[in-house]
Amino acid sequence: MEDRWRRALADLENLRKRHARELERERAAERARTAAALLPVIDNLELALSHAGADPGSIVAGVRAVRDQAVDTLARLGYARQDETGVPFDPARHEVVGVVEDPDVAPGTVVQVLRPGYGETGNQLRPVAVAVAKRE
Repeated sequence: MEDRWRRALADLENLRKRHARELERERAAERARTAAALLPVIDNLELALSHAGADPGSIVAGVRAVRDQAVDTLARLGYARQDETGVPFDPARHEVVGVVEDPDVAPGTVVQVLRPGYGETGNQLRPVAVAVAKRE
């Protein structure tokens, strides 16, 4: 009986160690997949920097395209950009950084997005920084 008990403890310890190794392997693989998804964005930023002496208008357009590519990459990773105005304030999605008096808008309505957020409620990288309306 004691021998079986010791074997069961040893099996449990081996199972814990194997699970820890598999978990670390999965984490490393996910980090690699995420980094690989960002590589095209870095490549395009380096390309934009190599054309720094060109027409400023084309540089701005190129940087906007790279930003859009980065936002799309985050969306594919499950963190879509959140930057809507005119919606009711939701403390699970929004962070109030300012209050604005606006008699034309219902109190507690998002009137300005100061910093976009990424992800949905429960799966956010960061909340949307907003200014909300109030009435006196």
